[in-house]
Amino acid sequence: MKFLAHYALVAASSLALSGAAPHPTAKPVTTLPATALQPYGRTLLNQQKQLELISSAAHLGFSFEGTECRVFATLPAGQDHNYLQYELDGVYQKRLRVAGGAAPLVITAPGPGKHTVWLYKATEAHTGAIVLDKITGQNVRALPNPRLPLIEFIGNSITCGAAADPSEVPCGTGVYHDQHNAYLAYGPRVARALHTNFVLSSVSGIGIYRNWNSEGPNMPQVYEKLDFQEKGTRQWDFKTYSPQVVSIALGTNDLSAGDGKTSRLPFDSTRYVSSYLQFIKLVKSKYPQAQLALLSSPMASGQNRALLQRCLTAVQQQTNAAYPASKPVATYFFQPMQARGCSGHPNVEDHAILAKELEPFFSKLLR
Repeated sequence: MKFLAHYALVAASSLALSGAAPHPTAKPVTTLPATALQPYGRTLLNQQKQLELISSAAHLGFSFEGTECRVFATLPAGQDHNYLQYELDGVYQKRLRVAGGAAPLVITAPGPGKHTVWLYKATEAHTGAIVLDKITGQNVRALPNPRLPLIEFIGNSITCGAAADPSEVPCGTGVYHDQHNAYLAYGPRVARALHTNFVLSSVSGIGIYRNWNSEGPNMPQVYEKLDFQEKGTRQWDFKTYSPQVVSIALGTNDLSAGDGKTSRLPFDSTRYVSSYLQFIKLVKSKYPQAQLALLSSPMASGQNRALLQRCLTAVQQQTNAAYPASKPVATYFFQPMQARGCSGHPNVEDHAILAKELEPFFSKLLR
């Protein structure tokens, strides 16, 4: 060790004597621990001081200098793979496949300088959490979330952005979450267009009183759970956020004919309306000041579309009568859509159409 120190001293002296300028050194790589991140969405800082991204499009921002940074992400036991996706300097890039025990994810910038990254969970809560341990890079720093109004989007697979993106794994291949793209779903698109924050509270196949191919657990039964699992042991802290608008888009799966295998009774409009009213009571207990917006389904057409609109109108009228001092409930009825994604879902281009359709509606509510 003394020899190395002496050699370094001699080398430095030689440079000084010769008049040569020392080469500039690269800025040191720094580490941003999970505890320093400032996430948005349903997340958890676990006992190991790791950040678990749980809900669809749960996200966080950071900056770095130079041409690359590294994201150290792992998966809890039982998961084979999951997906993150990211923006670099305000431009959406791509999805990143996270595999258990894999090397860190490398994010590369096209040139030197300071860069910003916003990292999103591409999949829904039922897919499983993605665990972030740390981020490394030159002068890596956490970014705070903008102080903007918040919209919470409650919904099903459509709101999740499920089955929307077959660009890497074609429809009918892989596993269900291989085509998830929460970032390009209609809710985050609307939020970005209107310069608001957003959270997604969404579960594929879920409904107000029954699900796509089962009687439950439905959204009212899992909404208070951190991971939207009926048997989940952790409750979500609703004091974390105060949304200005709560959007509810549930009905597609209640109306569904099911999977053709599970026994299923005809749609019960009375039960749907009463269950919806109970769910609104629950939401209002969490966010008493929020404006409620009830959305229909772009997948409903013909008689089902008319039936859903009548049910939502009944929910709207009865809620307004029950809460005369609150902001009136708003409704929006989608135009029917021939979806082009996997298994009859909207694809990313369809979500762009839905978002454009919704922008004036939400813009008015935010004003």
